[in-house]
Amino acid sequence: MIDRRVFLIGTTLLAAAQATPTHAQAPSAGEEGSAFDAGTVRNLARELASRPFKAADRTLPQELQKLSYDAYRNIRFNPDRALWHGQGLPFEAQMLHRGFLFADRVDIHVVAGGKARRLAYDPSLFRFEHGVTPPPAGLDLGFSGFRLHGALNRPDYLDEIVVFQGASYFRAVGKGQGYGSSARGLAIKTGSSAGEEFPVFKAFWIEQPPSGGKSIVVHALLDSPSAAAAHRFTIQPGDTTITTVEMSLYPRADLSEAGIGGLTSMFLFGPNDLMGFDDFRPAVRDAQGLAMIDGSGEHLWRPLTNPKRLEVSSFQSTNMRGFGLMQRQRSFFDYQDLEARYEKRPSLWLEPIGDWGEGAVHLVEIPTPEEVHDNIVAFWRPKDTLRKGGEYNYTYRLHWAWDVPGPASLGRVSSTRAGAMSGRRLFVIDLVDGPMRDLAPEGVEARVSTSAGEISNVVLQQNPEIQGTRLSFMLDPKGTDIAELRAGVFRDQTALSETWIYRWTP
Repeated sequence: MIDRRVFLIGTTLLAAAQATPTHAQAPSAGEEGSAFDAGTVRNLARELASRPFKAADRTLPQELQKLSYDAYRNIRFNPDRALWHGQGLPFEAQMLHRGFLFADRVDIHVVAGGKARRLAYDPSLFRFEHGVTPPPAGLDLGFSGFRLHGALNRPDYLDEIVVFQGASYFRAVGKGQGYGSSARGLAIKTGSSAGEEFPVFKAFWIEQPPSGGKSIVVHALLDSPSAAAAHRFTIQPGDTTITTVEMSLYPRADLSEAGIGGLTSMFLFGPNDLMGFDDFRPAVRDAQGLAMIDGSGEHLWRPLTNPKRLEVSSFQSTNMRGFGLMQRQRSFFDYQDLEARYEKRPSLWLEPIGDWGEGAVHLVEIPTPEEVHDNIVAFWRPKDTLRKGGEYNYTYRLHWAWDVPGPASLGRVSSTRAGAMSGRRLFVIDLVDGPMRDLAPEGVEARVSTSAGEISNVVLQQNPEIQGTRLSFMLDPKGTDIAELRAGVFRDQTALSETWIYRWTP
């Protein structure tokens, strides 16, 4: 599991850094630059994959190695030293220091005029506060990552919109949102009994944005024992922030457990899964469900759970049209948390570009007792093994959005609730949007099925409180320890809603 307390550090540091600005020069780059074009990082990744893996440099002064979480928060970037600060460009970049759990060295380059120049580490870029000891002079420590700022919530202020830090993780927000789910450059052996492999971004190249530009381009070099890869990210902030990802993957070994487009989130409990939690809040989660549109056009919704044991599900498809970890309930009263504000966490939707062929969306749900852990992972796994020495290209868009992009032609699941009733389980599913608002009863039926046990008391009725429709039913497990459930609303043979799918376990 990933400690989300660590990955949310950037937001806290940002607020503190802006509180006390300083006046200094931007980070320095070497005078000598190297030629850079669209193929530079791909060539580096291809060459890297041809050599044995070498772990990233994790050498740090002892004072930085032993930093606690709170002490690490006291290393703050000087915002007046941001890249392009005061130059009238639409974006700025701030570097992140190494230390605490972020020991891997990351080299960062700036690209301008067809030349790439590495940013030189300088301790004066940072403020070391409340007793944190600065590193000795003369050390070239590199960085642990960076964050980008741009106009998001208002035109005269540069908000933090995306951060790259930790292994191959990155996260972004759209207008009015706060950080929640994360994306990954590559997932390998996630959910495997052999243990997961965590690829890392070892270097970045940030292109200087043009004046008046609406997007910014970042290149990344990824490395791991099993593969190397080149990524190109085009980041466009807005009501929905869109990150277009172009990845070229070069396996060092045959990869049968690769995860493309990995998405990571947190689900502690919600109305469908309250077992074992004594909490004042009705739900604690960054995402409530996995949404999918398969190659046939069927829309699927799988509520997330916090299982008692590791659960791995797979959903086969050819030319998957999209999948994402979605947060749909958007009222403060759904969460009652004035600090976390889970209702503002982005839904994260992946839209494949081009033909991805046969494969499956995998969902990994990991038991967790605390909300500080990211315990949900979703990714695409190709059916065929990715062979050593090959080149595999994937392009996709990540939408940091409020829901699945585009108009709702079908009813969408807004909530799933479940509870015990006389040895059976009652499920209550609320549907909104599309035809659910004014659903005429003529010819309409709810279809519910289970792989085990027995379904009864299927009821479909209007829910005027949400301007939608409510579907409820009872499951009698009849002694089984797992049941795969499906439900939907139909008129004759036409689907009027997403297909709700659920794995029940005792």
